[in-house]
Order: sequence, then structure tokens, then C-alpha cells
Amino acid sequence: MPNLFTVCGYKIYFWSNEFGEPIHVHVAKGKPTPNATKIWLTKAGGCIVASNSSRIPQKELDELMEFIAAQSRVIRKEWKKFFIVDNIKYYC
Repeated sequence: MPNLFTVCGYKIYFWSNEFGEPIHVHVAKGKPTPNATKIWLTKAGGCIVASNSSRIPQKELDELMEFIAAQSRVIRKEWKKFFIVDNIKYYC
């Protein structure tokens, strides 16, 4: 389970057993868990909250989503490398 970034104490990472799902990241403060906040990346380069299971406050979540959108190219590259895929599936 690769940790992609750490931003203001939040880890942004992939969960390793989610091959086949549309591209997304998990966000958690502290230890990564499979049921942390999940954010889908969109084909247009933005992102959408799938679930905020970590209960990240809205202001911080907005800032994290802005960061994730800005890093979408890096995240896509790492997704392809980690899950060994050529084509990425998107939620939308």
C-alpha cells in the first residue's frame, strides 16, 4: 500500500487490494485503513468525494481535494505503475 503524499498530517495513499476499481485515493490522518475517506479522480483532472469515512472537516477536505486535483498526473502515473495497467478506469 503505497503512501503517495503526506499533507498536513493526512496520508494520501492507494489501498493495495482494489485493483479493477476506478482510479481513486484514500485519505487518513495517522495509520492508513481500508475504510478511510475515498476520493475518485475524474477524467477531466478533478476529484469527487466518494465517502468521508474519516470525517475530515470540510475546510481541510476542500484543501486536500485541491491538492489531489493538482497532483492528478502524478497520481495517475503511480496508479499505472502500482496496479500495472495501461488504461485507467474513471468514475466519471
